Amino acid sequence: MPPNPPRSRTALFVTCLNDTLFPGTGRATVTLLRRLGVEVDFPAAQSCCGQMHFNTGYRKETAKLARHFVDTFDGYEEIVVPSASCAGMPAEAYPLAAEAAGDPGLARAVAELAPRVVELTEYLTDRLGAEEVGAYFPHRVTYHPTCHSLRATGLGERPHRLLRAVRGIDYVELPAAEECCGFGGTFAVKNPAVSGAMNGDKARHVLETGASVLAAVDNSCLMNIGGRLTRDGRPVRTLHLAEILARTEQDGPLPGVPVVEAVR
Repeated sequence: MPPNPPRSRTALFVTCLNDTLFPGTGRATVTLLRRLGVEVDFPAAQSCCGQMHFNTGYRKETAKLARHFVDTFDGYEEIVVPSASCAGMPAEAYPLAAEAAGDPGLARAVAELAPRVVELTEYLTDRLGAEEVGAYFPHRVTYHPTCHSLRATGLGERPHRLLRAVRGIDYVELPAAEECCGFGGTFAVKNPAVSGAMNGDKARHVLETGASVLAAVDNSCLMNIGGRLTRDGRPVRTLHLAEILARTEQDGPLPGVPVVEAVR
């Protein structure tokens, strides 16, 4: 598969959750983008997008983080984000934060920057025109569409199309896929009983697929579901979609995960 022509001034916003707990997702994103001919920068000044602050009601405080985000990524033509929830913040929440802070200058800056912030799978399919990205993953996989990917960034079928194009994969649809896993950031902390029940339902549906790997575009939700599966002693790996798409025949099968016979 020939790589796409190099694009200039593309930045990675890795998100604080990935940077702190799931650095492999950031590395996989860079590996994947470089394979497709995209040279990506990593602005070292990047920080939290402010989602936890905003969802907890601290809109004025979120405006400070929104200003930092704008200042950090100003000048980049494309800002790629391996997280639907964080990718949706500039368009969804930053205008409200700017309004709460009484900062029309920030509102204008956000309106100019937000269209350049794009979630990874949307970037691959819509901006690069790529669905078959050279990936190889000979395992049974199911996919959880996170709430933000469905309702904030509207990813729709994009992640599914990317997974179906992976060589060697046995892709299985997840029952009741559009049901929330119960994480919701601080929702899981404030409403643990309700969250736990929702998470139990989601884990049960994952097991119904017989998949060895559960994928998603948000590690926060994978952390929630994976925690339940681990606690229940269920041998299902959770893996960000970028980490599946970054693997090739040279990497071979994922260690410790059952291999399926080639499906095509």
